[in-house]
Amino acid sequence: MNQRNRVVVRISRAVIVLLALLVLASLSSFADVLKLVVDDTIQPISAEYIERGITEAQQHGDTAVLIEMRTPGGLESSMRQIIEKIVASPVSVIVYVAPSGSRAASAGFFILESADVAAMAPGTNTGASHPVMMSPFGGTDSPDSVMKEKITNDAAAFMRSIAEKRGRNVQVAESAVRESKSFTDKEALDQHLIDIVSPNQQQLLKDLNGRTIKRFDGKDATLNTSGRVQPYDMTVKLEILNWLMDPNISFIILAIGLLALYFEFNHPGAIIPGVVGFFFVVLAVFALDILPVRFAALGLILLAFVFFALEAKFTSHGALTIAGIASLTIGALLLIDSPIPQMRVHVWTALSVSIPLGLITAFLMSIALRARRNKRASGPEAMIGEIGTAQTPLAPQGKVAVHGEIWNAVASTNVSLGENVRVTAVDGLTIRVEPARG
Repeated sequence: MNQRNRVVVRISRAVIVLLALLVLASLSSFADVLKLVVDDTIQPISAEYIERGITEAQQHGDTAVLIEMRTPGGLESSMRQIIEKIVASPVSVIVYVAPSGSRAASAGFFILESADVAAMAPGTNTGASHPVMMSPFGGTDSPDSVMKEKITNDAAAFMRSIAEKRGRNVQVAESAVRESKSFTDKEALDQHLIDIVSPNQQQLLKDLNGRTIKRFDGKDATLNTSGRVQPYDMTVKLEILNWLMDPNISFIILAIGLLALYFEFNHPGAIIPGVVGFFFVVLAVFALDILPVRFAALGLILLAFVFFALEAKFTSHGALTIAGIASLTIGALLLIDSPIPQMRVHVWTALSVSIPLGLITAFLMSIALRARRNKRASGPEAMIGEIGTAQTPLAPQGKVAVHGEIWNAVASTNVSLGENVRVTAVDGLTIRVEPARG
């Protein structure tokens, strides 16, 4: 009987171990696919978001990272940062240009080509990756043709290295850099720039499940995309920073902060405008520190507020206000050194901020001038020119009532009781008066 019990116990243990192994195998086969969404320009915050997502997938043991991307392009430095993380990732990275109507242009094309799997939805496009150089005056053409050629050659070599490692069409990929060529989803698939065209995420993961791919290090890997798709959202910090990365938002916040400080400058001791202004300026500086800022343009913006402040102190008949509006507008347009329009301050944003600020300044200036023009002296000097009544005969000294107060008075000539007099001077507690004729 004891022998039989021991056999039963051994069998039970074996069954339990087998069930545990089956559970672990089941959990492994249904591991998550971590999904990231990049729907913006490629800039430092999107680079940090993708880096964090890939690190999270690695730590969590996910089978793949799916990056759903739609972007007009962005900064080269952020693009290279993203690509470095993708090619070094131990977790397979799928970049999917979706939904239909989206694009992965410029820097987005580089990121697409760097992925373990490059995929596009029907009706999308990619390419147009020629590097754009910014001139000092905000244009997109550089007078330095040698430097322009160097940058183009560098970008083309980078593209060749990525496409070759991924086994894609090197010549066609390079043409997107040198000739700014763009490709539809069908053209990209036919010319072997991407691996698959899929109408939606579900179909994409279904088609990729079990497919063998070649990793960046040359080793083969089999994709497991049968598990659930787990969204990876930005943290609150990244959401706020991503919102601030819009140059138009950053410029407006900076302008509001400087305007509040300008109010504090003109009304010392108000406190609230100073606190609000300081907070907004610090917030704007924090955002602009991440963006590629031209410091000369920042100087023009500060100069504009100097003009506005001077307009409130001096009478220039609006010349300083006009100079301030022009300086603020030009400074805003040149503020961000970016190759794509989406990462620069728009003309209408610059004008919609500059002109109201100029009008506010002119309004404040008119109030200040009117106050100076109508300013009345305070204290005893305010009595000069006032009309009073003789309470006693003035021969030449006596008493005079002015504004309900009785003053010792000295008249320039004799004044009868009850006669009106005009104050001509104040000498301590004595006033000098003269008869008020007419």
